[in-house]
Amino acid sequence: MKLLSIALLVPLFGTLVSGFTFTPTSRQSFATRLHETATLTLDGRPLSNPIEPTNNFLLIRVDESPDETDGGIILTKKAKVKSTTGCVVAAGPGKTHPDSGIMMPVNVAPGQNVIYGQYDGTEISYNSKPHTLIRSDDVLVFFDGEKITTENVKVEGDKMLVRVDTKEVETAGGLLIAATAQKETRPSVGEVVAVGTGRVAMNGEVIPMEVKVGDMVKFRDYAGNEVKIGEEEFSVIRMNDCLARY
Repeated sequence: MKLLSIALLVPLFGTLVSGFTFTPTSRQSFATRLHETATLTLDGRPLSNPIEPTNNFLLIRVDESPDETDGGIILTKKAKVKSTTGCVVAAGPGKTHPDSGIMMPVNVAPGQNVIYGQYDGTEISYNSKPHTLIRSDDVLVFFDGEKITTENVKVEGDKMLVRVDTKEVETAGGLLIAATAQKETRPSVGEVVAVGTGRVAMNGEVIPMEVKVGDMVKFRDYAGNEVKIGEEEFSVIRMNDCLARY
């Protein structure tokens, strides 16, 4: 009797999941896909198919903003800082080079977590949850797992992640300037902790980065975007903003 029941259920289950495509490299679980395709809406409007980003756009499920500070202070809705982190739900195929038409693929994959700029991307409500559509070029860093560390952090393209030097600086007159007093100028030297694969040329070949992990670099003042990992401060710098290495 039990064997008969299982035999009847197998075709039924196969019918339910026949609309899903499974690949060995997929980072999304079957349960997640089933949930997302069961309630498809975009800004409250029903959808017949899941959103598929075009070009080099990424669909990111935005993390919820914290309700209170580390010190336990409850934040009002107005006082909350907009979250700029999230998980990649889907990625576009990539962008074509404007001159050669060669496809430049996206290196960030579904399932990875990203940090992006506060004013980047287009905010949408997807399946009644906050999402954003953002170009892969605007992603500052991305990583696998739930928590970012200096070991799992990655950058794309011609970017590098620099641990900025926030130590005290001595002036020509021998006066020590504390790190907090240097905020107005922002440190512009530091150690490279991650590098991208490099810029893609017109013929599709990747131009290697001129720096490597462990190099000390000097970059343009005010260049890049600030990122904090743990208690350490970093800057995401493009290769053309790096002036020298040592």
